[in-house]
Amino acid sequence: MMDLVADTSRRALRLLSLLATARCWSLEELAARLEVSKRTVRRDIETLRSLDYPVTTVHGPARGYRLGSGHTMPPLQLDDEQALAITVALQTAPSSVFGLGEDAERALDTIKRVMPARLRAAMESLNLTSLQNYWEFPATPIDSDQLKSAGTAVRHRHVLRVDTTRPDGTRPAPGDDDFTPTRRIEPHHLVIWAGRWYLVAYDLTDADWRVRRLDRLHLHPPTGIWFPPRDLPGGDVARFVMTSHDRGDTPATWPCTGTARLNLPAETVARWAPGGSVVEPLTPGHCRLTIGAWSWAGVAGILATFDTDLDQVTPPALKEACRRLVDRWQAVSKDQ
Repeated sequence: MMDLVADTSRRALRLLSLLATARCWSLEELAARLEVSKRTVRRDIETLRSLDYPVTTVHGPARGYRLGSGHTMPPLQLDDEQALAITVALQTAPSSVFGLGEDAERALDTIKRVMPARLRAAMESLNLTSLQNYWEFPATPIDSDQLKSAGTAVRHRHVLRVDTTRPDGTRPAPGDDDFTPTRRIEPHHLVIWAGRWYLVAYDLTDADWRVRRLDRLHLHPPTGIWFPPRDLPGGDVARFVMTSHDRGDTPATWPCTGTARLNLPAETVARWAPGGSVVEPLTPGHCRLTIGAWSWAGVAGILATFDTDLDQVTPPALKEACRRLVDRWQAVSKDQ
């Protein structure tokens, strides 16, 4: 009997966590998520209503259930999957944001202290050790205040004034070759990709959309100037970021770095080139790729993955590595 009560309580908690996501759930979706019958879901919904949770029934084409406004959620009503997600997120967040190490550790410890014993044991068993492999190209972690400022501007649709910084974080002075004046932008999206934070914004100076590395921007104090939403070209923020060749990226530090002209559009190469590479458009059908690796053969191998004609290969050591690879592949093709 106790097991039945415990199962019902866990299922009700899981149902409550689903309804709290502010979306409308169909009866079929809830039954599938909870792995019970629709009749059981209806009974659990009535149980929540008897506990004063305003579970409302949505009629019409999008019929289903959602949690109404004005409810008060009990503290930390988490199911197993949510507890796991929090544990992983808090242990990996410091790798991309400065200053979160100690705060994330304290937050995780606080959450564990108020968790039921079963969930606390599951969280404590997931003690992660994060290792970087050779093909990861994470940027320097973002300052947490900068991330909050950018996120607030995106949320409230407030114009930002920004300066572009050098890769080392310093700002060029007027008269320097790389100096650019302060720009006014409309920030629309924050994106993290390949260990880097990007800000997708409409540049009011250029009257065009831009993707900028957040760690390469100096943000001025908030302007408070509201802007109306704009439609992103193509409507897909992920594709827009990944196919944008001009994101403010610079080559990662490698023992060997080379360049070549590829017979492919810049947006195609930008989509598939690994992080830490730089794509420069030359013509609508050609671009220059700068890429690094631990050996010249590694650089040549990456260039070969694009399966296209290439020329203007530099430096000479990279050309020689290409010749050696040709000899090796020819030997493979002759080996019957």
